[in-house]
Amino acid sequence: MSNDRAAVFSAGSWGTAVAKIMADAGTDVMVHARRSEIADAINTSRRNPAYFPDVDLPASLTATTDPVAALDGADYLVLSIPAQTLRSNLASWATHIGPDTLIVSLMKGIEQDSGLRASQVIAEVTGVSADRVAVLSGPNLAREIMDGRPAAATVACADEVAARRFQTACHTRYFRPYTSTDVIGCELGGAVKNVVAVAAGVASGMGLGDNATAVLVTRGLAETTRLAMAMGAHPATLAGMSGLGDLVATCTSPLSRNRTFGAYLGRGLTLDEAAAATRQTTEGVKSAEAILALSRAHDVEMPITEVISAFLHGKVTLDEAAAALMQRPPKSER
Repeated sequence: MSNDRAAVFSAGSWGTAVAKIMADAGTDVMVHARRSEIADAINTSRRNPAYFPDVDLPASLTATTDPVAALDGADYLVLSIPAQTLRSNLASWATHIGPDTLIVSLMKGIEQDSGLRASQVIAEVTGVSADRVAVLSGPNLAREIMDGRPAAATVACADEVAARRFQTACHTRYFRPYTSTDVIGCELGGAVKNVVAVAAGVASGMGLGDNATAVLVTRGLAETTRLAMAMGAHPATLAGMSGLGDLVATCTSPLSRNRTFGAYLGRGLTLDEAAAATRQTTEGVKSAEAILALSRAHDVEMPITEVISAFLHGKVTLDEAAAALMQRPPKSER
């Protein structure tokens, strides 16, 4: 059992799931919730009524709306907020982060204006070294984890000792974390798979079948790997939990918010209607243009990302998007 303490920002579905994992692993966890009614419910009824009203939370998991109280004495700061609001939120918290706190990113998106990965934004805003920023990424559907179903993930950090430390802090009977020093590969695997999942959802919503989904997963992995390698990642990372594992789960499960969003689009809903129906942040939509910009900067071909970005920005219709992916010139597979 650990005597460590973690601050988890925020009380959304994935933040709550990781908070539960860490509490089950023996870490004292304080969740920072934006809404007082959520914090009060966690503290009094041991449940998060907004996301998991049917799941009891461990007694060592508490909540607050005060970010300073949450960060006080925290060994880990676990960030689970939308990638596009990370910079502004973190700027207001940065002065309260302890000098030895390990900052862990759960975010799977690319900042739109800068093209930076979450770990880069964290380092830039807080001024901490890369050794103090870790990433947790993998095939982790929050609902299944809250139900105690088996899952695994990758903890990536430039400092291998720090990665192993956080690995211990979130290792339970149902959650198995592996370690890596390839932060770039882990983050890009998590970010690009959301765009591919939107494409898989669109295909599902259009009734294109399981073969089409398999094609998107396979070719999606290929373009993700190309970009990651061009940016300095190791190809083996993309064959692991934060690459192929996350891609398969996100592209095939009805629990996936990005796939669900895409499925609504494939059935003919508008972007606003699909967003309202999904009711959660879909990082694939927010990050598609930034990922496409990275691909162009590194001269990497990413046809799925390109078509989905064009579709999301109204440059092509649904039928044109589907046709564009299938009517590309035949080539060797590599």
